[in-house]
Amino acid sequence: MIRAGSTTLITPRLQIFSEDQKETLFLSVLDVLEHSGVRVNNDEGLELLSGAGAHVGPKRRVTIPSYLVEDAIASAPRRIAIYNRDGQRSVILEDRRVSFVSQVDSTYFFDPFDGSRRLCVRSDAPLGAKLCDALPNIDLVSFSSLYNDVPGELGIQIGHKETVINCTKPLMHGTGDLAGLKAVAEVAAIVTGGWDELARKPYYIHYAEPLSPMTHTDDGVAKLLFCVERGIPVIYTPMTLAGSSAPVTGAGNLVALLAESLSGLVMAQLKRRGAPVIVGGVPTIIDMASTMVSYGAPEMHLWSAGLAEMAHYFHLPVFSTAGCTDAVTFDQQAAAESAMSCLMAALSGANLVHDIGFMEAANSASLEMIVASDEYIGMIRTIMRGIEVSPETLALETIEQVGSDGNYFGEDHTFNHFRKNFFPGLLNRYEYEPWQAAGGLTLGEKANQRVQQILAEHEPTPLPPEVVAELDDLETRWWAAYRTRR
Repeated sequence: MIRAGSTTLITPRLQIFSEDQKETLFLSVLDVLEHSGVRVNNDEGLELLSGAGAHVGPKRRVTIPSYLVEDAIASAPRRIAIYNRDGQRSVILEDRRVSFVSQVDSTYFFDPFDGSRRLCVRSDAPLGAKLCDALPNIDLVSFSSLYNDVPGELGIQIGHKETVINCTKPLMHGTGDLAGLKAVAEVAAIVTGGWDELARKPYYIHYAEPLSPMTHTDDGVAKLLFCVERGIPVIYTPMTLAGSSAPVTGAGNLVALLAESLSGLVMAQLKRRGAPVIVGGVPTIIDMASTMVSYGAPEMHLWSAGLAEMAHYFHLPVFSTAGCTDAVTFDQQAAAESAMSCLMAALSGANLVHDIGFMEAANSASLEMIVASDEYIGMIRTIMRGIEVSPETLALETIEQVGSDGNYFGEDHTFNHFRKNFFPGLLNRYEYEPWQAAGGLTLGEKANQRVQQILAEHEPTPLPPEVVAELDDLETRWWAAYRTRR
């Protein structure tokens, strides 16, 4: 069959802004940076901007000409390749390709064995790493390493070490300070075989951020520029809280957020053109009744989708948020907020979608939430494939063969295609009696069973023993230096 201009498949997408609205938002960002400016508390960042033509005023307030912003956008890569621990290309951040990132811990942790909510400890790190290593729809792993039994200044590098030993997938996280970043980067260099290999095939993405409103901290910029110097992909994203650290309206919030993120991009590209930087952020609200920073607000999902659309407008990889909840336990609210946000993120085409597993507005984390969200993402991947319209999928011959008297169970067409449909692992598709006979388990109970099964049975690919030994020696040095400082 010859048909001009035929379309076989269109995948779903979400549009928030018109072209003229995107242009208006961008011009507003340029206006903010040219006239209001940002405060830069880092000396090197200030020198980079001043040397390139930005104006430095009182109190380190910097106004940035439009051409510097536009040049930074043009010089930043529109695609960034991320590798797994074994040097295989794993994730491509480009265009509207979507990857999901789990968050395996926080200050508090829901123990999968006794159900308690308790402070997170070091032994929780291998649990989250092993679980996410086994889940098919989790692409990267993130963690906070706020361990109650480890000194704070050692937590993040120990968490990275424990996770990279127990998980082959790429890692993404921040650090408390520049010293922590340097320690983590040393771990990553050992794992990959040296600094050059780490830059060539990075498995680690660093998360850094400015301080809203409109402030680039000394440490935040230092971490940004260290990553640029070492070739480590870096996310530089603010968290703009509507009515608190940013305007309460969606458009104003996004303008403030983009002004902060893009001015960081300018410093990164002035340091090294082509540096792999991921823009984006977490635009959400302060709940004025509880004063809680909401991770389940519909505004966050809508504004995040708008942010992703603006990043596509710039042709830049974008960081976003989904799979999280304000619920204090894994319940119906948690399931609804996670599923809705993951679908919104996928439809928006956000590239790096973080927070899968965050509970209680990021104060706690749940492995059951990660397992359930993995299933939701499986459903979403089915939706995002769209509907193929082709001679094979139209099935006209099969329709003719079955006619009005037969059925499709025994047809070759059914056999050849039914496995492409989504098959749930946790969600129920049985009537009440069979469901009850099988144990009558809720989604939360099934998720807990799945967590425990994976932790008991899954064996991640081990690191070479000599690499583990080198990491152990490195940790010994961390503890010795810590005791000396004490």
